[in-house]
Amino acid sequence: MSETMISYGAERTRNSDVLLVIPAYNEADSIERVVDELIRDYPQLDYVVVTDGPTDGTDIICQRRGYNAVHLPKNLGLAGCFHNGMKYASEMGYRYAVQFDGDGQHRPEYIDAMYKKALEGYDIVMGSRFIGLSNRMSGMRSLGSFMIRLAIRIKTGAVVTDPTCGLRMYDKRIIDMFARRTDLAPEPDTISLLILKGAKVAEVPVRVAEREAGESYLNPFNAAKYMRRMLASILWMRTRRRSSLES
Repeated sequence: MSETMISYGAERTRNSDVLLVIPAYNEADSIERVVDELIRDYPQLDYVVVTDGPTDGTDIICQRRGYNAVHLPKNLGLAGCFHNGMKYASEMGYRYAVQFDGDGQHRPEYIDAMYKKALEGYDIVMGSRFIGLSNRMSGMRSLGSFMIRLAIRIKTGAVVTDPTCGLRMYDKRIIDMFARRTDLAPEPDTISLLILKGAKVAEVPVRVAEREAGESYLNPFNAAKYMRRMLASILWMRTRRRSSLES
């Protein structure tokens, strides 16, 4: 997949242990607000925007603004986009990488708590909207999250209160795994797989803002299909896929 990656506007310097990987499809209406806030208020955090063959000029905005960015010339979807972001994190030697939305839903003020939790020895630290904070979620999304949470509990014995929250921090071992493999997506079934292979997972409470602009990878038409696929993948995970994953 590396041959599809074009990089420009990237500083190629590492100033932090933590890299925010920001997949961006059509986020022209939000990407400036998200990245400018990081630059202004969280200079201790490094970031890279990975534009995924956008059609609305997101890549052009990043280039014009001089953002640290990797640009994919065609749309690869979230898995391919995130894979390239993790390749960047691996090549640059980051200790931790954070999956961070480009639409403004994820808040950077929670990164410090995630970092402190990771330092306790956790491989993956996930944000949870259901620990200690009140977050509203629609009925269908809430049901889907509950079913996935139950499937992970049945399959792994682990309690993950918010498996569909996309705000996640990964340590270097997991970064390198994502960078190496193109068959791993940043989704709940991969989290379940990693738990089965011994990954230590923790959660910290977060609030997630509502999307105000841009185009989600998971539109309403695909939501039900996504939930069915996640449940099937978690509960009937192929043995060959499990055995091929290095511990």
